[in-house]
Amino acid sequence: MIKNKQSTKNLKGKVLTLVDLLDYQDGSVVSRTIIDKKIGTVTLFAFDKGEGLSEHTAPFDALVFVVDGKTEVMISGKPHHLKAGEMIIMPANKPHALKALEQFKMILVMIRS
Repeated sequence: MIKNKQSTKNLKGKVLTLVDLLDYQDGSVVSRTIIDKKIGTVTLFAFDKGEGLSEHTAPFDALVFVVDGKTEVMISGKPHHLKAGEMIIMPANKPHALKALEQFKMILVMIRS
């Protein structure tokens, strides 16, 4: 995964269009942190078609909101197909994975408390 280290300072107090904050990159998953606080994070991801995140667990619920394209989210072995405008909450401590059915962008919200 390529981590985009752009500053979040230039985002504050501005009207923004999510899909324009991060570009797709061939054969890659890229991300940009929107908010990074002790209690949680908001991160924008862009996945090229066929890319994904392998199965893993997290100690907190995680909200995925698709802002562009289509993805398959696996939660405990069950597939969920999402498109732009849809969201799903991945429960804490349950195995989950993501795969881009086409290029897609998502916001991942993790709240730690």
